[in-house]
Amino acid sequence: MALGDTLVQRKKITPTQLQQARGSKKHSERIEHCLVRLGSITERDYLSIYSEQLSIPLVDLGEIEIDAELLRQTPSKLVHRDRVIPIDRHDGTIRVATTNPFNLYAFDELRMLMGARIETVLATSEDISRVIKQHFGVGGQTVEAMIGVSAVEVIGEIDPDNADLIEQAQEATVVKLVNEILLEAIRDRASDVHVEPYENDLKIRYRIDGVLHTTNVPPEIRRFHAAIVSRIKILANLNIAEKRLPQDGGFKIKAQNRDIDIRVSIIPTAFGGAVVMRILDKQSTLISLDRLGLIGEALEGVEKLISQPFGIILVTGPTGSGKTTTLYAALNSIRTDKIKILTIEDPIEYYLDGIQQVQVKPHIGLTFASGLRSFLRHDPDVILVGEIRDLETAEVAINASLTGHLVFSTLHTNDAVTANTRLLDMGVEPFLVSSAISGVLAQRLIRRICKECKEEYTPDPSDIPSDFKLPPGQKLFRGTGCRDCRKTGYRGRLGIFELLIIDQKIREMIVHRKSAGEILEVARKKQFKLMREDGWSKVLKGFTTLDEIVRVTKVDAIALAE
Repeated sequence: MALGDTLVQRKKITPTQLQQARGSKKHSERIEHCLVRLGSITERDYLSIYSEQLSIPLVDLGEIEIDAELLRQTPSKLVHRDRVIPIDRHDGTIRVATTNPFNLYAFDELRMLMGARIETVLATSEDISRVIKQHFGVGGQTVEAMIGVSAVEVIGEIDPDNADLIEQAQEATVVKLVNEILLEAIRDRASDVHVEPYENDLKIRYRIDGVLHTTNVPPEIRRFHAAIVSRIKILANLNIAEKRLPQDGGFKIKAQNRDIDIRVSIIPTAFGGAVVMRILDKQSTLISLDRLGLIGEALEGVEKLISQPFGIILVTGPTGSGKTTTLYAALNSIRTDKIKILTIEDPIEYYLDGIQQVQVKPHIGLTFASGLRSFLRHDPDVILVGEIRDLETAEVAINASLTGHLVFSTLHTNDAVTANTRLLDMGVEPFLVSSAISGVLAQRLIRRICKECKEEYTPDPSDIPSDFKLPPGQKLFRGTGCRDCRKTGYRGRLGIFELLIIDQKIREMIVHRKSAGEILEVARKKQFKLMREDGWSKVLKGFTTLDEIVRVTKVDAIALAE
């Protein structure tokens, strides 16, 4: 029976889907590949049928120990071209993983080159790609092709700083290499890509769930650093001849049917330009406030604050702590046809229906402060200011709140109680700060335990920090590491928070310029919960691990004194 009919018989697809696939199948495309392309089946669906019909085992390469020495002996061109992975050798027979059991020419070539019998097993493309990346590096095939072109080597030897000449000489392969680096980052759910040159090395690191991971790349890639930087500059519309000054730019790509913005920052280092590319998925699903990690009194407090008609609500934390995501979640929860919401951002990270969003453009005079002034003539009910960076922006935002608008914004401070003193340091008058600020939410992002490898364990009491109270018999959770989480034990992130509601007592303290420490002492008497304590409650609930809380928070002297 034909594969398509077998899939229908097993109710993997409908007759209509099969007919649609036959009608849209490209020339020489196999029907199963077309069905995968249309999203009707997964690759594993048809591989399992192959496995039965051809009596070839379907294996999970993540659970098999690959013979690295055997893989090194295999010609890399054969691995890249035919996507065959030698797994191990026993009694003169090499076991080879493939997605295509009909590629007999590849098996024959491998048999002649390796001088051994070939036994095939089936594996998914994702598994094979992962093994190739692990052993040959991201873009290994592309780098190999670039090395094979003598023109690149000659230019590199004569003048390695001529990035524009290298790019012109090898445009197609450099384009492919940069594309592979970006696609791999998107597949791994990375938020940033770091390209870091050293004297004899080039590192490419991905930030995944807030932690940097060095990705495997071919050692020869260092020779093409200048070409890679040049390609990124061209994409970001930057001056490729400028190598002495930092540069910022951006570009858009379409990958996996999603529109993705890439923000680019390049700084000159001792060994060439270092690049950071931030990946912003504008079609990411907005999540609700409770799914961010806000629970209990913090969630109730935030919901009360955002339902008020006026005042400033500040979200604080370092870069990359999820402040903007929290603000979007807050806006999303209050937006209706009855209120007008305007935002001014740098950059616009998500598009929100029913909300007017403005991108800051300092080079033409459109700053946070100037945009805010114009907003007030558009009769808004709610305003979001991407960040309060200076006195001018702070004063305009405060005046907006005092004239009856609800204002959301962010501030770079380490905790909630220092937000007020930060505004005072900018030069804002104390009576304006005390009158305008309704509440401050400080936050950090921590990694969630991977659901696939989560396990319960009994902690050693000596491992528990002194400011944490472990109930008798309480068990904690951790991730053992699996394929889904890249062996880290974590997948995804959530927030830990501390919410400071500005009441009358604290307003008086702000007017009298009391220190952050004094404000904290008063707030603690009113059940103010520290970020570290919120994190510990999430450890006890099994959301994250003790190590994560220790990694992102510090012990507070006041909490210890209590």
